[in-house]
Amino acid sequence: MRGLIQRVSSAKVRINGREAGAIQHGLLLLLAIQKEDTEIVADRLLEKVLTYRVFSDNQDKMNLNLQQVEGGLLVVSQFTLAADTRKGLRPSFSSAATPAHAEVLYDYFVNRAQTRYAQVATGEFAANMQIELINDGPVTFLLEA
Repeated sequence: MRGLIQRVSSAKVRINGREAGAIQHGLLLLLAIQKEDTEIVADRLLEKVLTYRVFSDNQDKMNLNLQQVEGGLLVVSQFTLAADTRKGLRPSFSSAATPAHAEVLYDYFVNRAQTRYAQVATGEFAANMQIELINDGPVTFLLEA
């Protein structure tokens, strides 16, 4: 499971012109699910997302996590992050989970996130989405669990 987190001043996802989810200050998480991923892997990644220290403290050092700054979390499924780009000029998706498996784990991840944290917004699994964000920093990290 891979998660690309971006620290944002704001972010929103639109589907067919309608706003599906939005946050202010917080993290945009682009989430990719791979073949071998399980609920245990999802729980491990969620823990990282909620506790990864990417927000500045009083000394302007990245010492605070999402929960400490009470920021929003916008979770968006992102199939293409599962691509293997090491060879050739075309991405390989052989390590990506099947759509059925990925949707189950995406839903599990979102449900667990909403249970553990109050400020969670989402996109829609497998939808064509447009994302607007203001990356704060910019600060972007690829997390793997």
